[in-house]
Amino acid sequence: MQDKKELRRHFAGVRKVAKSEAKDVVITANVIALNEISEADIVLMFASFGSEVNTWDLARKLLSQNKVLAYPKCGRSGNMTFHIVNDTAALKDDAYGIPAPDSSLPSPEITERTVCIVPGLAFTENGERLGYGGGYYDRFLERYPHIRTVALAYEAMITDSLPVQKHDAAVKLIVTEERTVLCNE
Repeated sequence: MQDKKELRRHFAGVRKVAKSEAKDVVITANVIALNEISEADIVLMFASFGSEVNTWDLARKLLSQNKVLAYPKCGRSGNMTFHIVNDTAALKDDAYGIPAPDSSLPSPEITERTVCIVPGLAFTENGERLGYGGGYYDRFLERYPHIRTVALAYEAMITDSLPVQKHDAAVKLIVTEERTVLCNE
């Protein structure tokens, strides 16, 4: 099995080729249609960049439905906190060049109805995830195992297996342009 660094490079290339505005529109519609989203009290969102599935249109649609959105702020200590954003214009590039909220914005109360949209480079149908290597989401999700986790991915990012470790957090749903995968829980 390849090491994670090689896999990250490989799937970054796969995602770049798979990137499509038309696919993003379908993925957004599929996410909006999820019961987990309609029932969510808070949606923890990430601000997409590069070849990631576009989350900006999804955020606008959720805000128009009066959903509470919160975005992550990654600290140098390896911790990640979420902060409520009423307008995506409030996001500013952080030290990593990723749009993030100001840490002075309020943090949401995480409940059983909270949904976390999780980024990644590759996923298995069992919900295993290849992230970017910082472990931010793994540490965050370890503290909140009860929340629903949803990954946005192009179908080409789904693979048969990934090298995972005990601390790697799996996702519960994967939404692609072709299907919604309910992962083994």
